[in-house]
Amino acid sequence: MVKSRSAKDKRYEEAHKEERKAKNMIWGTSVPREQAEQINEFLKKYGYTKVELIEAGYKALLDDAAEHNLGLAKIMDGYDDFFDSELESFKKKD
Repeated sequence: MVKSRSAKDKRYEEAHKEERKAKNMIWGTSVPREQAEQINEFLKKYGYTKVELIEAGYKALLDDAAEHNLGLAKIMDGYDDFFDSELESFKKKD
């Protein structure tokens, strides 16, 4: 018996649901429609994906945070030679 494509896809999705949930996360969020349409238009025009948008935004926020947090900046740059006073301030934050 030949199964339809949708039946095969559904069976595959059900079989791999837990694996997918462990590997990926979906954020249930919303953006005002006008802004979302502008973003979608931009992404389509320049050939970016929503994932690339999120990754670039995250990197930009990390860079911005690093400008205000010397310890974070050093960690991001792979700098591992901290002053004792810096290490103490990290311990107090934890």
